[in-house]
Amino acid sequence: MATRAERGVSRVLEKLEASVNSGQYYEAHQMYRTLYFRYLTQKRYQDVLNLLFKGSTLLLQRDQQESGADLAILLVDVLVKSGTKPCEEWIEKLASLFELMSSSLPERESYLTNSVKWSLDSNKRGHPLLHKRIAEVFWREKKYTLAHKHFLHSCDGSAYAKMLVELHTTAGLKSEVDMFIAQAVLQFLCLRNIAMATETFAVYTGLHPTIKNDTGPPYLFPLLNFIWYLLRAINEQQINQFKVLRDWYSLSIKRDPNYSIYLDNIGRIWFGIEIPPDNRNRNNMFGGLLRSMIGEVESSDDDTDYTTESVAAPELD
Repeated sequence: MATRAERGVSRVLEKLEASVNSGQYYEAHQMYRTLYFRYLTQKRYQDVLNLLFKGSTLLLQRDQQESGADLAILLVDVLVKSGTKPCEEWIEKLASLFELMSSSLPERESYLTNSVKWSLDSNKRGHPLLHKRIAEVFWREKKYTLAHKHFLHSCDGSAYAKMLVELHTTAGLKSEVDMFIAQAVLQFLCLRNIAMATETFAVYTGLHPTIKNDTGPPYLFPLLNFIWYLLRAINEQQINQFKVLRDWYSLSIKRDPNYSIYLDNIGRIWFGIEIPPDNRNRNNMFGGLLRSMIGEVESSDDDTDYTTESVAAPELD
């Protein structure tokens, strides 16, 4: 049975919804904010969370973008203040509000940044489910570079591979069919995520119309063979095989100057191979290109992690 307080909140929400439905947007927004301060002072966290989510949803659905985003940002703030842990329920709700926001709305970026920070918890890059949902929104909006950035932390290689197939078949050069997946795999390996690298590679090569009828490995594309053997070398911890592969496939690796820098870092991360002194400056200069795009990568105090220096995102838009 609902308590008196719960019934009171329910009636308030109904009245506010009626105000929104009647077009009294400004008045409704101010009332949502008034109740937000009241409930927050009383530490009625669940009530204020429900209030803000409902209000933000209603306002955004009626294209009251600034007012809706204002309540959504307050919602994330309450999630933090209330100590609410990242969970599927609130991640799905946050993602639904993000999708309702106009891509041209300045507050959208602040909302996203705050949402990811809330979801950090034990995961230093944000909750994988939140990254997945945000990536899917950007994918639907055809903002492939932004989708790529979040898919890297989503732990869903299958969905990411499907996006890459769509992107290449609709906007990529035929000659780069192997390069699209190669860069993705190398970036995952720089993030120490071989599971995502392996899944993305398998799904991409299995779905792409240019590759799926290939019975590889060995593939018709040398770069695909290199990636397949690289994944196997890492899984089996075959350091000599890794070194030999870089020599055997040197021509394919030279197709993109970034590949050698990725591989220097992969050699250090997975095999403990020190980056040659002559290459360290190049790796550091590469810095504008993994932090801004794929975020921080863990490193110990005595092991400088060059992958935190940022790797350039592909020009996907």
